[in-house]
Amino acid sequence: MQEFHAQVIAAYGRHLTVRDEHGKLRAARPFGRRLNIVCGDRVRCQDDAHHSQVHVVEILPRRSALSRSTLRGAAEPIVANLDLVVAVMAVTPQPDPFIIDRYLCAASSAGMRALVLVNKMDLLGPETDRSALEGVLEAYRSAGYDTLCCSSVSPESQSALIAKLQGMTSVFVGQSGVGKSSLIAAVVPDVEIVVGELDRDYEGRHTTTASRLYDLPGGGAVIDSPGVRDYAPAVTDLEPRSLGFPEIDRLATGCRFLDCQHLREPHCAVRAAVENSELDARRYESYRRLRRLHGELLQAKGPARRS
Repeated sequence: MQEFHAQVIAAYGRHLTVRDEHGKLRAARPFGRRLNIVCGDRVRCQDDAHHSQVHVVEILPRRSALSRSTLRGAAEPIVANLDLVVAVMAVTPQPDPFIIDRYLCAASSAGMRALVLVNKMDLLGPETDRSALEGVLEAYRSAGYDTLCCSSVSPESQSALIAKLQGMTSVFVGQSGVGKSSLIAAVVPDVEIVVGELDRDYEGRHTTTASRLYDLPGGGAVIDSPGVRDYAPAVTDLEPRSLGFPEIDRLATGCRFLDCQHLREPHCAVRAAVENSELDARRYESYRRLRRLHGELLQAKGPARRS
């Protein structure tokens, strides 16, 4: 039985597409039910020529992973071996920065870079809308995140996006309908990617049903992931003091108590920064929501299972 190493290009439940060391795409399946294989994984495979099957028998060590939390508080990987998380929101459907925040926290806690990308800028309305959007982006820039405004119909913004993706393995994440697949189709030539439309309630449809990796022409790769209505980062992966909010991590050094959770504790430098308008109030509210969710999911995980 021949063995070889490969990269997982797509994962549809237990149906996988892997690319071997010669660049050949092969259909494969995990061997056994304990292997939780995701797009981007490097794996060891066995080619069972007798049964005309390729089995993945081992996941090679991951250098990074983006995970979500299950209802029981367990960590479930989504994609692996990333350098950059591109958190996408759009002018339409109505953006939900709280979802973006949670992806950013997961990326920050895992030591990955992150980019906040606003798509469909060609649909942006009056000056008041532009001012509100700029306020949201300024809060991200103040936290230390890179931002980019883009449109799948703007060659100039596409070039700027390609420059940020070059040489890295990136994943596009965000709400359904924000145009992740359209952007990837614009930066990856000669590849057919199904692109959906908004429904009558301006809610995104789940066009992408499984994560899929695409190679960028100048080097690097980008992974298209299914859109979401909500996202909970894996609680055991979050940095415990700041939950992955970099501006809170910087401010926390001024708190009186080392274990300050920045909610009701006295002499909290984080709450003082909010009161003095030195910390964005919406970002702080996002932290409060994630802190509550963090506690609920840890409780669901149970003391005997915590790691």
